[in-house]
Amino acid sequence: MGRRAEIVRALALRARAAKLKSDGAALGDEGLKARGRRREAAGRAARTDAGATRRTAGH
Repeated sequence: MGRRAEIVRALALRARAAKLKSDGAALGDEGLKARGRRREAAGRAARTDAGATRRTAGH
């Protein structure tokens, strides 16, 4: 997968995570909020990895 595609994927993951968190808050569901936080952390890590790929490309 290309670098830009990975960045877009990570941003989409974070957007879905934010929706889960907000849905969990609206419904008072702690499990849903926790799942959103975990996905958001995974999205942040994926975005960082995609950015690191750019810095280590060597061009």
